Amino acid sequence: MAGDIFDILILNGRPASGKSETIDFLKKMSADERRARFHIGELDEIDDFPMLWTWFEEDAIRQKLLDEERVHTDDEGYFKHEYQWHLLIRRMNLEYEKRTRDAGYHDRHTTLIEFSRGTEHGGYRTAYSHLSEEILSRAGIVYINVSFEESLRKNRRRFNPDRPDSILEHGLPDDKLRKMYTEVDWEAFVADDQETVTVNGVKVPYAVLDNEPEVTDAYETWAPRFEALTSKLWRLRKGTTPPSSVA
Repeated sequence: MAGDIFDILILNGRPASGKSETIDFLKKMSADERRARFHIGELDEIDDFPMLWTWFEEDAIRQKLLDEERVHTDDEGYFKHEYQWHLLIRRMNLEYEKRTRDAGYHDRHTTLIEFSRGTEHGGYRTAYSHLSEEILSRAGIVYINVSFEESLRKNRRRFNPDRPDSILEHGLPDDKLRKMYTEVDWEAFVADDQETVTVNGVKVPYAVLDNEPEVTDAYETWAPRFEALTSKLWRLRKGTTPPSSVA
């Protein structure tokens, strides 16, 4: 780490749990405040939603405009293959590799990696097994915790049918949310330790932000909670030494 900022923060939680709102708050504050209060530098986001949304758009073009078979998704909008969920994680590994080709990248930047996983498609245990050792050894995890019922409520609230590709306004139909995210394996994934989770032999520190009742709906309620969380996570992350291959 660059002395006072995280190299990588991984942001997890059910859809509409408050991940995108958290990133939006961080992006809107001054760089000095973000660095001083939360140990976060210039934000560089890697989110798997734009990647998977491209698959939906490509399939729509194939089917409607080219009269060709859908490649990535079926007619109900589900992935055709479970490995696609793991491919998204590998894509994020690749995106991180490309960013860190520049010397001094982490002197300035904190990489924010965001994704949700339900037990239906492998859960967090499987997803994390596909993250690179470089990411795992530099990351801290923030899990935003809400019940399925709260995820459903907020998913309905934020969905804008005119902007389905929007980070802040996309949503899932109720039946898809139930199928894919009623069950999540987060608690089982971290059950062995209250501060770190071990993935492929690498200990990764984590902290949980309970967002029910909702705190990510206003900066005044979110900021002190997130500051306490990142302070704890910073202490845990400073207790490990990442590899020196990335400047």
